[in-house]
Amino acid sequence: MSAAVQTQYTMRDPLTQYPQPKFDKQPQSAPGLAQDMDPKPDHGETSYRGFGRLEGRRAIITGADSGIGRAAAIAFAREGADVVLSYLASEQKDADEVTALITQAGRRAVCMPGDISEEAFCQKLVAEGAQALGGLDILVNVAGKQTAVDDIADLTTDQIEATYRTNVYAMMWLCKAAIPLMPKGATIINTTSIQAYQPSPMLLDYAGTKAAIVAFTHALAKQVADKAIRVNAVAPGPVWTPLQTSGGQPQSKIPDLGSSVPLKRPGQPAELAPIYVLLASQESSFVTGEIYGVTGGNHLP
Repeated sequence: MSAAVQTQYTMRDPLTQYPQPKFDKQPQSAPGLAQDMDPKPDHGETSYRGFGRLEGRRAIITGADSGIGRAAAIAFAREGADVVLSYLASEQKDADEVTALITQAGRRAVCMPGDISEEAFCQKLVAEGAQALGGLDILVNVAGKQTAVDDIADLTTDQIEATYRTNVYAMMWLCKAAIPLMPKGATIINTTSIQAYQPSPMLLDYAGTKAAIVAFTHALAKQVADKAIRVNAVAPGPVWTPLQTSGGQPQSKIPDLGSSVPLKRPGQPAELAPIYVLLASQESSFVTGEIYGVTGGNHLP
């Protein structure tokens, strides 16, 4: 198969499939934009091919403007799902690109900008999103806050609260609102991180939230099993997204991002999308309470 028509199914060398370090330093103000990154992340815009695995499903995806959330949104649409896109208003430029791609796939995109660290918005997102789509079959919690701080003495209470509200509280609020609306066979997919298992010293608050997501996923899966709703999570390693360049990593770390993993590069969002599709589809009907690592070789325990 020629390079012009490569898809997620094309066999390639994983070491050289995507850009490798070194990268240029490229500071952005949080939350950052994918379109301002160099090289631009691959979200599957030209490569993801769908086969109707989510035909007629209705999904809400947080952080859907860029990074992993954007890749999931593109993949879901190409697999036949309509999607509610959740993102911050400052990320509208990226969200517009995703909306266009979903429309091109013949599916519906509902844009709902807002701040998921506010409980009222989480409730609105689920209620109005489900109403707009005529129901809710899939909830994907991707949006997160990550800000590197070298010394605990400099870790402010405001940052701790913002990180936990965005990463943990929002996930709980969204699940609480979504579950009563979900039919049997529905799925929830959370996003944790290798940081839950191998935490970096400069990410004390972020790593703590990701560990909380692991425990929450295990517990909620057991709680809602009788409702026939499955709950799983994806645990990425280093991935080339605006989260990294807008303060998630110090700029001194950006040039070598991903170089320490066995595959010697950061992952691209497009490489995670198929895992979200699997967990959202009926193909994973006997999978619940699991954490799927996508780490470039740094295994989960």
